[in-house]
Amino acid sequence: VYKNDVVYFHGAKKGKKIDFIKENAFASFSVVKDYSLIPSYFSSNSNLACPATHFFKSIIIDGQIEFVEDYKEKVFVLQSLMGKLQSEGKYIPLNDKSMYEKMINATCVYKLVPSNIKGKIKLGQKLSTERFNMVVEHLKQRDTKLDKLTLNEMLKNMS
Repeated sequence: VYKNDVVYFHGAKKGKKIDFIKENAFASFSVVKDYSLIPSYFSSNSNLACPATHFFKSIIIDGQIEFVEDYKEKVFVLQSLMGKLQSEGKYIPLNDKSMYEKMINATCVYKLVPSNIKGKIKLGQKLSTERFNMVVEHLKQRDTKLDKLTLNEMLKNMS
């Protein structure tokens, strides 16, 4: 989860991942939101392969991993994760120490503290008006659920 300007993770207290982090705490975290695949003929009549592409939004966070030892912070993180994964509730809150203390103490929680954050959006915004409109028309014709989402994002980003 992303909370308080850091990315939190959880997992086992032993294993290769933990060994690697202890050797070198520098890390990168990347998230990509995929949008439509764009065949070359969606934006060009040249019959070349080169215009084929994929639309997306992405973010890369570089920083250092820190282990979270504070019990209250671990509860906050794991409760936040549950809020994300099971927003409807229907579970005993993690601050019930009698129920969860042993499991929380057995779980490793760590955070990536960002030193650099970069994002990229590729939704046809650098295409000429003619090519952009070609892509829009092809996406409308193909008309998949993802194409509708892509069109919405393309047009939103153009305004």
